[in-house]
Amino acid sequence: MSWLETELREQPAALARLLEAQSVQARELAAIFRREDVRYVLISSRGSSSNAARYAQYVLGRANRVPVMFATPSLYTIYEQPPRLDGAVVVGISQSGASPDVRAVLAEARRQGRPAIALTNVADSPLGREADAVLPLEAGEEHAVAATKTYMNSLGAIALLFSAIGDDAVARAELDAMPDALERQIELSLGTGPALDEYADAVGATVVSRGVNYGTAFEIALKIRELSGLVVEAYSPADLMHGPIAAVRPDWPVVAVAPTGPAYDSVAEIVPALEERHARLLAVSDVDDLLAAARTPLPLVAGVPEWLSPLVAVVPGQVTAMRLAQLRGLDVDSPVGLRKVTLTR
Repeated sequence: MSWLETELREQPAALARLLEAQSVQARELAAIFRREDVRYVLISSRGSSSNAARYAQYVLGRANRVPVMFATPSLYTIYEQPPRLDGAVVVGISQSGASPDVRAVLAEARRQGRPAIALTNVADSPLGREADAVLPLEAGEEHAVAATKTYMNSLGAIALLFSAIGDDAVARAELDAMPDALERQIELSLGTGPALDEYADAVGATVVSRGVNYGTAFEIALKIRELSGLVVEAYSPADLMHGPIAAVRPDWPVVAVAPTGPAYDSVAEIVPALEERHARLLAVSDVDDLLAAARTPLPLVAGVPEWLSPLVAVVPGQVTAMRLAQLRGLDVDSPVGLRKVTLTR
């Protein structure tokens, strides 16, 4: 078994470990977000961590109704003209904690006297040492280049902060149920997932989602690109319809991520337009009607609250990315030209 599949299967245990080990720390960090002088959240991240940050934009934005936005690291490094951070709590998300540009944003936050928090799998990394406080991801060592369990625990850490900021016992109980739901999802996706042979010669794909799963679309697109080298792009349904759908030709694969919830209808509404273009639809959903309409159904386990659905919705994408790469005879643990830790300035 590849490292990638091994670590994909380890995700439920890694998530359970995070929830058990870091609950107290999450409650302490929640007090920072509730400070009266905090008017917005600024996140610095790269790669898969930026896809987790897209999830944070939704759930942390809901937690205390403040804007959540992305930093522009080049202002801190290349241009050396960092913006004023009055009112910010600054969060750095980096699985390795080694990215210089992510760290530079936290360093500037501390220079300006603003709270700086790190979400990282390596607590004593450069990012962790730069932060005022760290929420360790507890994912354990990850060998495959493509992130699976570190991405999962980045989502879990954000969800843990959400429940702690609101002191929400219901949300915390729902989160505590997720390792079991994730276990069932992995067994469903690996055990009964459809054959993907018809996509072996695909040159690209499009991934579409909205709301809390907007980041899931980007993560699935990234995983397929990393492992298979295909040209894959992610869009919201609205952005897709504003021009990029012109590139969807007959037999072009389109992955629609649409779990039950408020965002479902806006994703499902694009299906007729895709059918008109004779696209091949792959549906990641727990809704029978959408699964029945898809060329390739990728079912989700039922009963997961929408705000936590990204933790299960990414799994069919991880499995699809892995199997597409294997169909093309590629090494899923060491994609061509990639390294586990990428240092960017």
